[in-house]
Amino acid sequence: MTSKTKTLILGLIMAGGVAFAQVKATDPDVIARQTLMDGNGAAIGLLAKMAKGEVAFDAAAAATAKATLVANAAAVPAKWKVNATDPASKSKAEIWTKMDDFTAYAGKFGTAAAAIDVSSLDGVKAGLGAIGGACKDCHTEYKASS
Repeated sequence: MTSKTKTLILGLIMAGGVAFAQVKATDPDVIARQTLMDGNGAAIGLLAKMAKGEVAFDAAAAATAKATLVANAAAVPAKWKVNATDPASKSKAEIWTKMDDFTAYAGKFGTAAAAIDVSSLDGVKAGLGAIGGACKDCHTEYKASS
Protein backbone atom coordinates (compact mmCIF):
# COMPACT_ATOMS: atom_id res chain seq x y z
CA MET A 1 0.00 0.00 0.00
CA THR A 2 1.40 3.35 -1.00
CA SER A 3 1.88 6.24 1.36
CA LYS A 4 -0.72 8.21 -0.56
CA THR A 5 -3.31 5.41 -0.14
CA LYS A 6 -2.58 5.14 3.59
CA THR A 7 -3.04 8.89 3.97
CA LEU A 8 -6.33 8.76 2.08
CA ILE A 9 -7.63 5.88 4.23
CA LEU A 10 -6.56 7.62 7.43
CA GLY A 11 -8.30 10.81 6.27
CA LEU A 12 -11.53 8.95 5.53
CA ILE A 13 -11.43 7.24 8.93
CA MET A 14 -10.91 10.55 10.69
CA ALA A 15 -13.66 12.25 8.69
CA GLY A 16 -16.03 9.41 9.57
CA GLY A 17 -15.19 9.85 13.24
CA VAL A 18 -16.01 13.53 13.07
CA ALA A 19 -19.32 12.74 11.38
CA PHE A 20 -20.29 10.50 14.27
CA ALA A 21 -19.08 12.84 16.98
CA GLN A 22 -21.74 13.99 19.40
CA VAL A 23 -23.17 17.44 18.83
CA LYS A 24 -22.05 19.85 21.54
CA ALA A 25 -24.56 22.14 23.18
CA THR A 26 -24.27 25.87 22.62
CA ASP A 27 -27.37 27.07 24.49
CA PRO A 28 -26.39 28.15 28.04
CA ASP A 29 -29.53 26.56 29.54
CA VAL A 30 -28.79 23.21 27.90
CA ILE A 31 -25.14 23.41 28.95
CA ALA A 32 -26.24 24.04 32.55
CA ARG A 33 -28.59 21.02 32.41
CA GLN A 34 -25.91 18.79 30.96
CA THR A 35 -23.44 19.96 33.61
CA LEU A 36 -25.98 19.13 36.32
CA MET A 37 -26.57 15.65 34.86
CA ASP A 38 -22.84 15.07 34.47
CA GLY A 39 -22.47 15.93 38.17
CA ASN A 40 -25.16 13.39 39.01
CA GLY A 41 -23.41 10.80 36.89
CA ALA A 42 -20.08 11.41 38.58
CA ALA A 43 -21.60 11.28 42.07
CA ILE A 44 -23.60 8.12 41.37
CA GLY A 45 -20.60 6.61 39.62
CA LEU A 46 -18.42 7.14 42.67
CA LEU A 47 -21.02 5.62 44.99
CA ALA A 48 -21.45 2.66 42.63
CA LYS A 49 -17.69 2.08 42.50
CA MET A 50 -17.62 2.05 46.29
CA ALA A 51 -20.53 -0.39 46.37
CA LYS A 52 -18.79 -2.70 43.88
CA GLY A 53 -15.48 -2.53 45.74
CA GLU A 54 -13.75 -0.85 42.80
CA VAL A 55 -12.67 2.00 45.08
CA ALA A 56 -12.29 2.03 48.83
CA PHE A 57 -15.28 3.24 50.83
CA ASP A 58 -14.76 6.83 51.95
CA ALA A 59 -17.55 8.27 54.10
CA ALA A 60 -16.53 11.88 53.44
CA ALA A 61 -16.47 11.37 49.65
CA ALA A 62 -19.79 9.53 49.84
CA ALA A 63 -21.28 12.43 51.82
CA THR A 64 -20.05 14.88 49.18
CA ALA A 65 -21.60 12.75 46.44
CA LYS A 66 -24.88 12.63 48.37
CA ALA A 67 -24.85 16.41 48.84
CA THR A 68 -24.32 16.86 45.10
CA LEU A 69 -27.28 14.63 44.30
CA VAL A 70 -29.58 16.35 46.79
CA ALA A 71 -28.59 19.83 45.58
CA ASN A 72 -28.94 18.87 41.93
CA ALA A 73 -32.38 17.38 42.49
CA ALA A 74 -33.50 20.63 44.08
CA ALA A 75 -32.05 22.60 41.14
CA VAL A 76 -33.92 20.66 38.44
CA PRO A 77 -37.06 22.84 38.25
CA ALA A 78 -35.04 26.02 37.79
CA LYS A 79 -32.64 24.46 35.28
CA TRP A 80 -35.51 23.25 33.10
CA LYS A 81 -37.63 26.40 33.44
CA VAL A 82 -36.73 27.59 29.94
CA ASN A 83 -37.44 25.37 26.94
CA ALA A 84 -34.33 25.39 24.76
CA THR A 85 -34.21 24.10 21.21
CA ASP A 86 -30.49 23.26 21.13
CA PRO A 87 -30.01 20.11 19.00
CA ALA A 88 -27.71 18.70 21.68
CA SER A 89 -30.52 18.71 24.25
CA LYS A 90 -31.70 15.27 25.32
CA SER A 91 -34.83 16.60 27.02
CA LYS A 92 -38.16 15.60 25.54
CA ALA A 93 -40.57 18.41 24.70
CA GLU A 94 -43.15 16.88 27.07
CA ILE A 95 -41.21 18.32 30.00
CA TRP A 96 -42.64 21.77 29.29
CA THR A 97 -46.21 20.53 28.92
CA LYS A 98 -46.01 18.31 32.01
CA MET A 99 -43.78 20.40 34.26
CA ASP A 100 -45.56 19.36 37.48
CA ASP A 101 -45.01 15.69 36.67
CA PHE A 102 -41.40 16.30 35.65
CA THR A 103 -40.77 18.21 38.87
CA ALA A 104 -42.33 15.35 40.86
CA TYR A 105 -39.79 12.96 39.32
CA ALA A 106 -37.01 15.30 40.45
CA GLY A 107 -38.56 15.28 43.92
CA LYS A 108 -38.52 11.47 44.00
CA PHE A 109 -34.88 11.52 42.99
CA GLY A 110 -34.13 14.08 45.72
CA THR A 111 -35.94 11.98 48.31
CA ALA A 112 -33.97 8.88 47.31
CA ALA A 113 -30.70 10.82 47.40
CA ALA A 114 -31.47 12.33 50.80
CA ALA A 115 -32.35 8.92 52.22
CA ILE A 116 -29.08 7.19 51.33
CA ASP A 117 -26.99 6.36 54.40
CA VAL A 118 -23.46 7.29 53.42
CA SER A 119 -21.97 6.56 56.84
CA SER A 120 -21.30 2.94 55.88
CA LEU A 121 -20.66 0.87 52.80
CA ASP A 122 -23.77 -1.19 53.55
CA GLY A 123 -25.83 2.01 53.63
CA VAL A 124 -24.48 3.06 50.24
CA LYS A 125 -25.21 -0.35 48.77
CA ALA A 126 -28.74 -0.31 50.18
CA GLY A 127 -29.56 3.18 48.91
CA LEU A 128 -28.26 2.99 45.37
CA GLY A 129 -31.22 1.00 44.08
CA ALA A 130 -33.71 3.72 44.94
CA ILE A 131 -31.52 6.39 43.37
CA GLY A 132 -31.04 4.35 40.21
CA GLY A 133 -34.75 3.62 40.03
CA ALA A 134 -35.61 7.30 40.31
CA CYS A 135 -33.15 8.13 37.53
CA LYS A 136 -34.50 5.40 35.28
CA ASP A 137 -38.14 6.39 35.83
CA CYS A 138 -37.55 10.02 34.89
CA HIS A 139 -35.22 9.25 31.98
CA THR A 140 -37.72 6.76 30.56
CA GLU A 141 -40.42 9.43 30.58
CA TYR A 142 -38.50 12.60 29.76
CA LYS A 143 -35.11 11.87 28.16
CA ALA A 144 -34.88 11.59 24.40
CA SER A 145 -32.99 8.64 22.97
CA SER A 146 -29.33 9.26 22.39
